[in-house]
Parts: sequence; structure tokens; C-alpha cells
Amino acid sequence: MEQIRTKIRKWGNSFGVIIPSHVVASQNLKEGSELELTIHPKDKMSVADVLELARKFRLKKKRDTQKILDEMDRELWPEGE
Repeated sequence: MEQIRTKIRKWGNSFGVIIPSHVVASQNLKEGSELELTIHPKDKMSVADVLELARKFRLKKKRDTQKILDEMDRELWPEGE
């Protein structure tokens, strides 16, 4: 078993990951080999993540950060859901 860190890349209309050649060799992987993937979500958001969400929800730029975060919370996690 190998543990690697890699990035998701866009291929046409899909996404994929690159498996380093040393892992392919050590695990004797071939085209068509089946793998089991475990996804670990990010626990923290960077400032860039927050700004990207602000752009996504078209939030006004000239407000204090807490108001923006509160609005994002309401959009992403509405009460009662």
C-alpha cells in the first residue's frame, strides 16, 4: 500500500489524478488496474478559498470580513437543513 499526495487535473469534461511512476512500478499497476481512493476533505479554508467563494456568490467587496463570512454561512448552510 502506498500513500501519495497529488492534484486533480482536468481532462476534457472529466477530472483525473496522476499516479507517480515509482508508485506504478512498486505496485505493479497496469492500465485497467482497480484502485480504492480515500478522499480527505480540507479541514481549513485559506484566504484564497474564502475570496473564491465570495466571488462565486457575488458578494460585495467593501464589507467587513465577518459580514461576508456570515452571508456565506447562510448561503452554504441554511438554517433548518
